[in-house]
Amino acid sequence: MIQGLARDSLEVKAELVWEDWGLEKEFSKTLVLKNIHSKLQKLHVRPPGSKFFTTLIPQIIFISPGTSFSVPIIFRPLQRCEYEDSIEFQCKDGSFQVCLRAIIPCPALEVPDSVLLPLCAVQHSVHTTFLLKNLSKLQTCFQWESSGPFLLSPEQGLLEPGQECHITVVFQPHEALVYQQQAYCRFGEEDQPESFCTVLLQGLAKYPCLHMKTPGSKDGKEQCGPELHFGSVAVGQSSQKSFEIFNPSPVYALFCLSPLSDDVPLLGSLFSCDESRGEVAPGGSFRVTVTYSPAVVDTVSVDYLSLKCSGALNETLLKLTGNAIGPEVFLSSSVLDFGCVEKGEKVVQTVQLVNSSPVEAIYQLDLDCSGHSVFSIQPASGTVHPHSYIILKAVYKPTQPIAHHRRVACLILHREPMFLDLIGTCHSELQKPAVLKPEHLVLYKLHWYRRQDPTDTFSPVQQDQNVHLKQQGVLCPLEESHQKADSDSVLSRTPMEDYFQSCMGCMDPFTSNSSSSSPHVTVVPNELLFDHKMSSPFSNSCTSSQSVSINNHTRGKLSLVWTSARDSPFSVSPLLCDLAPLKSTSFRVNFDPKKPNTLHEAQLECFAYCKENHLLEGQLLFPPWLVTVRVIGHSFQPGKEHFIPCCSLKPPQVVFPALSVLSYRTVLLQNRGDLPLTFYLDRNSNPVLAESLSVVPSCGLIQPSNHQILTLRTTPTEDSPKQGFSLHLKLNASKHTKELAVVSVAEKLCVSLEGDGSLYFLPTAVGSQTQRSHRIRNLSRLPLRFKWSIPEPDQELICVEPDAGELQPNESSVQIWSFSPLEEIAYTLKPTLTFWPIQTHGSGKSHLVLQVVGIGSRGFLKAEKEVLDVGEIMVGGYRSVEVPLVNSSPCPVSFCLSVQQSLLSEDPINDPQTEPKALKLDRERGTIASHSTMLLQFTVGPHRRAPYQWIISYQTLNLSGNVLSPPQAVCEVLAKGVFPTLKVIDVCGSGSVSGLSKVRLWKLFSLDSLNEHLISNPSPGELTHRTPTRHSMSPSPSIFTKAMLDFNFSVAPLHSHPSTFMLMLHNPGSLPVDWAFLFPEDQQIELEYWAETGEFSSTELNHMKIKDNRLFSVSPRSGTLLPGQQRAVCFSYSHNFTGTDRFPVVFKISFGREILMNFQGLTVERDRPYLHFASKRHVFDSVMIGDYNPPRQGFELHNGGAVAVCYKVDRDVLCQLQVDNFNHPVLCCLNPEGKILPGETTMLEWIFSPLEAKMYHMDILIYIQDGDSTLVTFEGCGLNSPTMCFTKQFHCSDCRMSEACVQRLPFPGQVVSLSEDSVSLGDIPVCSRSSRILYLTNGSHTDTVHYTWDLPRQINQQVVQIHPQQGVLHPGESSLCFLTFTSSDYPTHYQLDILCQVIQEAKMTQYRDALQRWEEEKERQQVEFIITDKNITETPKVLTDEEPLAAPVRKGPPLRKYKTLPPICARTSYETVGTICTKITRADRRAQREKAKVLTCPEPPQPALLHLGITAHSHGLLDYITHFPDQFNEHYRCHQLIMPLTPETTSSSTSPPSHGPDRDILMQVLNSVLRDILDDSAFTESLITMVSQPITYPLQETSHSSKSLLPASLPAPLPPSSTSHTTPKPQVLSGTMALQRGQHNLVDSQETAGGGFIERPQTDNTQQTIHVRADFSEDVLLNTLQNLMMEAVRGELVLTAHPRTATLPPVSLRNTMTSTAKAEEERENRKEPAGASPDPSSQCFLFLENNPRV
Repeated sequence: MIQGLARDSLEVKAELVWEDWGLEKEFSKTLVLKNIHSKLQKLHVRPPGSKFFTTLIPQIIFISPGTSFSVPIIFRPLQRCEYEDSIEFQCKDGSFQVCLRAIIPCPALEVPDSVLLPLCAVQHSVHTTFLLKNLSKLQTCFQWESSGPFLLSPEQGLLEPGQECHITVVFQPHEALVYQQQAYCRFGEEDQPESFCTVLLQGLAKYPCLHMKTPGSKDGKEQCGPELHFGSVAVGQSSQKSFEIFNPSPVYALFCLSPLSDDVPLLGSLFSCDESRGEVAPGGSFRVTVTYSPAVVDTVSVDYLSLKCSGALNETLLKLTGNAIGPEVFLSSSVLDFGCVEKGEKVVQTVQLVNSSPVEAIYQLDLDCSGHSVFSIQPASGTVHPHSYIILKAVYKPTQPIAHHRRVACLILHREPMFLDLIGTCHSELQKPAVLKPEHLVLYKLHWYRRQDPTDTFSPVQQDQNVHLKQQGVLCPLEESHQKADSDSVLSRTPMEDYFQSCMGCMDPFTSNSSSSSPHVTVVPNELLFDHKMSSPFSNSCTSSQSVSINNHTRGKLSLVWTSARDSPFSVSPLLCDLAPLKSTSFRVNFDPKKPNTLHEAQLECFAYCKENHLLEGQLLFPPWLVTVRVIGHSFQPGKEHFIPCCSLKPPQVVFPALSVLSYRTVLLQNRGDLPLTFYLDRNSNPVLAESLSVVPSCGLIQPSNHQILTLRTTPTEDSPKQGFSLHLKLNASKHTKELAVVSVAEKLCVSLEGDGSLYFLPTAVGSQTQRSHRIRNLSRLPLRFKWSIPEPDQELICVEPDAGELQPNESSVQIWSFSPLEEIAYTLKPTLTFWPIQTHGSGKSHLVLQVVGIGSRGFLKAEKEVLDVGEIMVGGYRSVEVPLVNSSPCPVSFCLSVQQSLLSEDPINDPQTEPKALKLDRERGTIASHSTMLLQFTVGPHRRAPYQWIISYQTLNLSGNVLSPPQAVCEVLAKGVFPTLKVIDVCGSGSVSGLSKVRLWKLFSLDSLNEHLISNPSPGELTHRTPTRHSMSPSPSIFTKAMLDFNFSVAPLHSHPSTFMLMLHNPGSLPVDWAFLFPEDQQIELEYWAETGEFSSTELNHMKIKDNRLFSVSPRSGTLLPGQQRAVCFSYSHNFTGTDRFPVVFKISFGREILMNFQGLTVERDRPYLHFASKRHVFDSVMIGDYNPPRQGFELHNGGAVAVCYKVDRDVLCQLQVDNFNHPVLCCLNPEGKILPGETTMLEWIFSPLEAKMYHMDILIYIQDGDSTLVTFEGCGLNSPTMCFTKQFHCSDCRMSEACVQRLPFPGQVVSLSEDSVSLGDIPVCSRSSRILYLTNGSHTDTVHYTWDLPRQINQQVVQIHPQQGVLHPGESSLCFLTFTSSDYPTHYQLDILCQVIQEAKMTQYRDALQRWEEEKERQQVEFIITDKNITETPKVLTDEEPLAAPVRKGPPLRKYKTLPPICARTSYETVGTICTKITRADRRAQREKAKVLTCPEPPQPALLHLGITAHSHGLLDYITHFPDQFNEHYRCHQLIMPLTPETTSSSTSPPSHGPDRDILMQVLNSVLRDILDDSAFTESLITMVSQPITYPLQETSHSSKSLLPASLPAPLPPSSTSHTTPKPQVLSGTMALQRGQHNLVDSQETAGGGFIERPQTDNTQQTIHVRADFSEDVLLNTLQNLMMEAVRGELVLTAHPRTATLPPVSLRNTMTSTAKAEEERENRKEPAGASPDPSSQCFLFLENNPRV
């Protein structure tokens, strides 16, 4: 490796590697060194150290700039292994090495760690490739091993050295999963694949999903599935519509489109799709076009496309619907009246043929316009475009003087024909027949109707009067007559039937409308074919003349007139003839073509009219009847080739309805050539079908580019061929034919029922309803109507919607079935489906039975959690909750929910009914399927601070939504409405208030009241601004709360350290709390300078002074506390100005309380004596009246100034109070005078002894020397019942404070912490000892601290001792401290504050070092002197022990040339104004310079103070036994002598009463007690026993010994007072007598002064006997337990270890006697008396010997 600067000067490889090498050979490589530096490089070469690598170069080489030097290196291997060496080069810039390595070739393949395949759809495949590379110098074979769904290709192969191969991975998943699979590749030399490598194949499979989007659908979602409507499309035309196949899935999807049914319709599929399969990209769409080509007019086509996607879970059906329509054509007039025309003339009239539809109409008039008719219309055929019309020109040219009437059929393709009545009358000079008018047609038709209908009594004349006849308005009555005729079922006939009748040889417009009468005139045959090879069925000759016969079916004589045409090859002879009634006559039709090789066609007409009478019944005129004969012929010579036809048939296939009724169809035969075309129907090809199928016209001629509309009529039968038959049309009388496929099959109706005719319902709840969909499909080719029939008993159980409807061919319909059971049984019902074709109007009905199976059952609901506790929710907030509702029943359950709300709080509620519901259900009704779960969502929003309870009940519903069952509770929901709240759990002080106890700090900040306010409900006004908001434009914002507290920062001298309070805020709730301390400026809306008006008030000026000088500060001002979190907040007050400062601060909890805190701070002059009272009202604990030992109580006095304060209590008030209470001292002060040092606190002790059971109010003045006196109000209550007294004392406020001040977290900067900040001993007897264990913990990980306990004395008595009293705590170390509290012999309320001074060792070390340097400098200055030079500007500093008093220095900002307004800082307002213009004098500047020169003595570091509060209430022995009998044995009462000072009294009377009622009472009590004692036999025996026992230890001998036996941690008994006068003899009391006498001495040693006050007499040298045995045993056991605890803390003893037990010998009398004998023997050896007690230590050893378990 190149090191140093050599890297930048030479270019060389890092290593040389030999790979392809063998044994017994030499392999050389060249190492090239290139000098890239601009200077000559000198290199020292260190050759390789091994013998396998050698080089032949000198040890020193030189490389010129820009040149290279080659170093040949030879490698000589001796065995097959790896070799490694190096060659080193050194230059002046550093050295570097080149590694030389020879490796053994081995197979090595390079593959990726993992291969991620693209996202793939289920049952699809994707692939990717990765590179497989041979890294070795060997031929390597490989073989892959993998399993589905991954396939690798190629699976095996052989790679040359360095060769690469692309491996293809195919991913074919079958399930939608995440696939991760290792593919193993075994490789190695040929036939030895010893190594392997792995590739992690990863793939993700998804199910494909395709949606159809049709035009007009919303996001492809329709209620009944996607449907593509084509609307109305004309027959013969096509319509296209598109839909999109959308792929919302992230994978490619392959689809296939296919019709739903496999049966191909007879006409083929009317819907065609341009795409049948394809692939859709993720998120893409595929457009598919569908073409609709209808074939039959007035039919609805329905088909279904099935969209199948490989791997998808569903299949989508697309419904295709289209309506086939035809043209809507009508004539502008149905009658054309040509009037009266002379023979040989002609009249022309026009009529409009109107097409009102969007479909092109093809028409043809059935009229010969070549001259064979007196009427002609042009154009006779053609096309009418959509929404247009053409004008038809009609010509009347008569040849015979008769009346003419012809009803011409206008054929419309795909429509029924229309008829146009043509009438005219021809006159000649000789003959003038009656003129035929339109009204004659109407009157004749009405006359004929009357004759056909016997019920019609109207005469033709009457009918004529009711009809408005006009020449131009004939159409109207004709239409009315048609309507009347159509309304008559007897006379009803369709236009298509009329047309067929006219084509069959009868053109009677009246008789043809009657089905019950025969026509008047008929002709046979009605078609003639000339010179055709196939003869007509009515003519068996092939001559050019054929005959026709006309029959007269009337009872009158008729005249027959044929219309002749000039230059026509067809003629009739004779043209005129009379025909008798009921007779027939024949006519010859001649065919005489004038030109050869031509085609001819004509329609010959013959008019028949009554020859004798034309008028009947006055006005009725019979119109003539008409018969026609259609003839065709050709003049082609034999052997002459006929015209080659070019024509088309539309449609090529005709399908008749599959119903056995007379049906019609029309076909268009169009001549597309340039030559005429003749056709005729070849009936001989299928004679059987010739009778069932009629085609009109069956022959005819079509001019070039013209057409002929053919009409087909048949009645389909079931035995007809299913695939139809062919109808042959001969063309041009030659071999050319045109086939027309005809399908005429009658089919039975076929309807399929889903589910093979069965419908199963899931179990259903009784009274409720279950719905299921069921599909029916019309499989026939007929549209049909259907109707469901349900038996009447079953109609209450099941119903269906829709119950009737229509189904088009191939259409499906979905019905919704509803099942409503009435009982818990199984039902089997059989409704019937009735269906029939639409054309039959209700006849031909078919029936299908559907089997419906259902079960009725009972349903029920339950919740997964019967009781759900939501927890705490903020009032005004909301929380969404989900409760799973489980339906375990076998049936779905429809339900409605109800909520019953109740408040569990003890607060009274005005009206629970009007209380708003705090729980709102998202849905109150619903249905849950069987064995399913539904998430019931509801919102809980409490309106008040209270615990809520909601009972959610459900009721089952029936079909109509009515309730079936009573409410049943399903779930109980519990919640608690809370406000965000905080709690102060600890407080500490620093700075000027560091010496104050926590109890006093707690009272100064009114923390009890603050916590009460915090846990109480906020008022509506406090919620005006739920979060901190700037809402006021005034410097003093408005307050929205009534909660106000005083935060008293105590008092301190001017320029002293700030008074700092640290409050520990704790979030006891479950909600995060946002809190903020809002100063007035935080609530004020900032205004522009020009917007501020008016002058500032004194309060605003004071606030500005506090703000500018930052007298009050809070840090942090805001924050957020999570549930259970704690945060310390620092409150500070700077004593920069004398006087009292007040500052309002709002404590705002977002969405919670808003509390006004009045910050108060007091600063006094340093020379002013001042006592600070936390409160000027003090309440004593209640005392029972008549109590001989009223407790001693205290009142704190704190000196907040810088000088000592002498105080004195006004005793005049106490004396007057005693006089007013019968000379009974109700209130007595034990230390009415005293002196309090600066910063110290003194307890003013009182004894409150009420005389009456009432509340006492006492205003007592406390004088302060050279200061202001203070009036304090003391209150106390006297109680009758001792139980109430002791109960109240037990729940004192101080004990509550101690419970609240349990420290959880250390304050910032606190190094050492106490395990308990307060110790409450509760109620204890006098002269008792209590012990507690405390832990001091050093929380620092780096600093070592020293601690010292400062133990106070209580009334000249050491009641508290802590062991050890001082010590050292290393980083992270804890120390065990034992606290021992010994109560005095007088009942007292104890409230002690124990200080623990903590000093860091590092600060003490710094202080000692600084002190040592100061002392050395001081000593040096004392022995050295300096010759001062005036030119030297610097003056050495002078050492001094104390800081010299500096001259007064002017306060305020520096002087400027121009004075501005004074700022509110540095002093009070009047001082500031007075010192504005004060200049700094020369003396002041000199004093400042002198002060800077003085080097003061370093001050020791200020210790950190830990406060330990101790509270206790001691009671007299009798009172304690009376009121706390269960706790008496829990306390150890010291028997050593305790000599406290007795409280001072105001009465000097110490002698017992000598006269009066008090003496009598005392004598009676004592006599009674003594008499009972003497009567006690046990007491008498104990006196006899006690006489024989000597005194064990005299007091003079045992006092010193007992003191020496006490442990160091326990207090030693106090020495007797030096002022004692008498010394009583020691006595030994035992048993009950000792207890009674001890208590009797305690009571009798007190006197009553002035009405019953009991005092301890002040005696000198009063001593009591100490019970040494009990005290010594207590001390031994206490020390033993303490030692065990110390060992456990140090880890030397494991208290949780499993105890080891030993089997002891049974205790027997013999063992006891032996032990007693041994003791007596030892006593004799020591020459002790027999009755003497054994030594305590030996007794303890004997106890341990006899009780080894201890």
